[in-house]
Amino acid sequence: MFIPNIKIFKRQMKISPRKLSQLLWALCGAVVSSVNANGIDFSSFGTVGLDYRWYAEQSHDPRQRSHLLSLTSETTFFLVDGQDRSFTFTPYFRYDATDSERSLVDVREAYFLTYGDIGDSEWELRLGIDKVFWGVAELFNLVNIIGQTDLVDDPDQKSRLGQPMARLALTGERGTFELLGLPYHRKRTYPGQDGRLRGLVVDTGRATYEDSHEEQHLDLAARFLGYAGPLDIGFSVFRGTSRDPTLRPDRRQGVLLPHYELIRQYGLEAQLTTGPWILKLEAIHRSGLMNLHLQEEDYSARLVGGEYTLYGVFDSDKDVGLIVEWISDDRDEKSTTAFQNDLFMAVRVSFNDVEGTEVVTGLTYDLDNNSRVVDARIERRLSDSWSFRANAQIFWNAENDVYVNPIGQDDNIGLFLEYHF
Repeated sequence: MFIPNIKIFKRQMKISPRKLSQLLWALCGAVVSSVNANGIDFSSFGTVGLDYRWYAEQSHDPRQRSHLLSLTSETTFFLVDGQDRSFTFTPYFRYDATDSERSLVDVREAYFLTYGDIGDSEWELRLGIDKVFWGVAELFNLVNIIGQTDLVDDPDQKSRLGQPMARLALTGERGTFELLGLPYHRKRTYPGQDGRLRGLVVDTGRATYEDSHEEQHLDLAARFLGYAGPLDIGFSVFRGTSRDPTLRPDRRQGVLLPHYELIRQYGLEAQLTTGPWILKLEAIHRSGLMNLHLQEEDYSARLVGGEYTLYGVFDSDKDVGLIVEWISDDRDEKSTTAFQNDLFMAVRVSFNDVEGTEVVTGLTYDLDNNSRVVDARIERRLSDSWSFRANAQIFWNAENDVYVNPIGQDDNIGLFLEYHF
């Protein structure tokens, strides 16, 4: 069984691309030799991608560049024995030619999986490094707290770092109950001084923790996801180190210092599907976190919304989804997120063609200060092995928004080409 060495997370940038390649090939050779010797089924798949992003305007900070180019690679190795016990290993590599803080060597997955039956129910145990997703919303997932955000990979906070964990799940007729023990905390990634979509530089090397055990505090979480006809509903609780740091200013050096508090979070998620309608809810109550004024404040936040799908519009093969969501935070102007009172509206067009073409255009509107963010993207397969994605972001009326103002000049276009194998 794989036992994660936590020192790898402290040395993410100490491995050169050449040494990483040599290490992965050596590991593959060892795995294949073991598979051949023990009769274990082995498979692998992955992607190699090229990511280019262009920013239309010069930033306030002359160190920031207008062109960013990065190379990514993610490969999954899957082994399973005759008793259906399996091991999954997914290394991830990103090299950025402009912003060194975006370059990353990470283990997204490295876990042993086994399962069995208890009466009419089934249990499942995962040990190692894994990714866990909670939530139902499109704009932002309030309840999704297990994995740390890889912020420089996806500014929308959809991408997550691998999380060391022990995860036990019990699935029965009424739903799934899971318990998680999280023995190690990952620090959030932030753009460096050359990167875009940032305000002040965040010095991740000077991060501090409320707990004396720092990264090695044992976090605990539990979740029940139940089903009742068209309704899916989940309840969750988390106790441990926050994934969202409080950013404290160091005025002498002009940087921000992340501080991670111990928190408790209670979460609720629900989705009701009836014909063309999907209604969604996410809500949390959190205690122990500092607000924007660096004062500890308990608060609640919620997101409500829905999606309506028009099938076969104008007698074509295309489906059009209309999405509306509203997110709010009790802390108002003291909120530590950009979503304190925001309305999100989007249109998704699915072409239902062989290439899997999809176009999504969304608008996020701050109801308090009238700032607006437009995000448009298109995805399409070019062949069985190649796919293409493009997106554009535009920021409007950012002057009065403390979160959008620092990136108000960061309108950008991104192009992504991926090879699948």
